[in-house]
Amino acid sequence: MAKFYVQCGPRSLVIDAMDADAAAMHLVDLAMQPHLWIYDDEGLTDSDRHGHVMLEALLHMGTEIRVSEIGFHRSDAQSFGTPDMVHQWHQTMVGLARLMMAAGLASRPIRQLATATRETCDTTTLAAASSRKLPR
Repeated sequence: MAKFYVQCGPRSLVIDAMDADAAAMHLVDLAMQPHLWIYDDEGLTDSDRHGHVMLEALLHMGTEIRVSEIGFHRSDAQSFGTPDMVHQWHQTMVGLARLMMAAGLASRPIRQLATATRETCDTTTLAAASSRKLPR
């Protein structure tokens, strides 16, 4: 795996990832962690959830995610649109929630699963992640 420097608005991190797309998605996943509760709220539609995470992402992240294998603030960094990446992340969360329900694991909240995975997986080195928590 390669080492990537990922930036979006006030957030930045250094991560080992398979490719630049996976590195950008990891930054989105970190930024959206405080909003996983919406995938456990049965009163919300997928459209409501999508609108919520998109609004939060655009309020607290930049409009593009820049990824480089060389360093931060590079003019040759690969650029990903934040809305596109958040949409992909949302589709992944919806799919995961449906999979959990189909497997009979719907009683275990998505946010609990994400926390357990994050505690057991040590592939990330945070360079200068925002210490500010996003509101719920």
